[in-house]
Amino acid sequence: MSIEIRRIGIIGAGQMGNGIAQVCASAGFDVKLHDLNADRIHAGLATINGNLAKLVARGALDEPGRHAALARILAAPALEDVGDCDLVIEAATENEEVKRKIFMALNPLLKPDTMLASNTSSISITRLASVTDRPERFIGIHFMNPVPRMQLVELIRGIATEDPTFEAAREFITALGKTVTTAEDFPAFIVNRILLPMINEAIYTLYEGVGSVDAIDTAMRLGANHPMGPLQLADFIGLDTCLSVMQVLHEGLADSKYRPCPLLVKYVEAGWLGRKTMRGFYDYRGEKPVPTR
Repeated sequence: MSIEIRRIGIIGAGQMGNGIAQVCASAGFDVKLHDLNADRIHAGLATINGNLAKLVARGALDEPGRHAALARILAAPALEDVGDCDLVIEAATENEEVKRKIFMALNPLLKPDTMLASNTSSISITRLASVTDRPERFIGIHFMNPVPRMQLVELIRGIATEDPTFEAAREFITALGKTVTTAEDFPAFIVNRILLPMINEAIYTLYEGVGSVDAIDTAMRLGANHPMGPLQLADFIGLDTCLSVMQVLHEGLADSKYRPCPLLVKYVEAGWLGRKTMRGFYDYRGEKPVPTR
C-alpha cells in the first residue's frame, strides 16, 4: 500500500511553520497554512513572500517561480480547512499539552487516510500519536531551523508507525530536496540530544564565570570551527525552546547531566528569549548585537 501526498496542511504559521510551507510550495506541493491567530497567518505569508523575493534577487529563483510557489499556499483560518489534506504537519510551540490538544481537535476533521506528523524537536512521537485515531499513520518529521536553508530532516517513528507511513514520509522529504536521517523515539532524538546539552554547558560556563558571552562564543567559533557560538545559537533557537528541550531530556532520561542551567531559567523567566524578543545573551535593540553579560 503506497500513500500519495499532494496536499499538505501545516498547523502553526510561526518561524518553523512558514519555513515548512515555503519549502513544500517551492517543491510543487499544495499547502494550507493554519494558525489560531489570523494575523500570524498573514505574517507567515509575508515572510514567505520576502524569502522568495530574496531568492529572486540572488538569481536562485525566477519571478514566475516565485508567483507559482505563492499561489500554492492558501490561508486556512479554520482548523477544518486542512481536513482534505493528505499530510498534516503540526508545527506549534514546543509544548506537549498544546500539541496533544491540536491532534485531538484534528481527529474528527481528517480524511480516514490522512497522515499526521509533528515537527517536535524533542517530545515523544509515541505519546503524541496515542491521542490520535491513527497512530499507525503518525510520524515525527523534524525540520531544522531555518527550514529553507537547512539540509537535514529527522524522521522519527513512534512505536505504532507503520512502514507505508515511514516510506511516504521519506519520499516526501526527498521530494523537498532534503536529506533524511532516522532517529529512534527517545527524548530530543539525535540533533538536539547532542546540541542542546552543549548549549546548556556553554550557559553553565557563563553562569560559573569561566568566560564572558563574547569569550565563550569566540572560543567555540574559532577553537571548534563552529559557524556561530553556542550562546548566539541559543538566542537564534529561542531560549524558551532551549529550556523546553532540556526539560524533556532531564525528565525523560532522569540524568543530572541534563539539568537546565539556572541562568537559562532566569533569562526565560525575564522574557529574554533571544532574537525574537530582542534580548537574550545578546541585546539586539541597537545597530549590532551587544552581549548582556
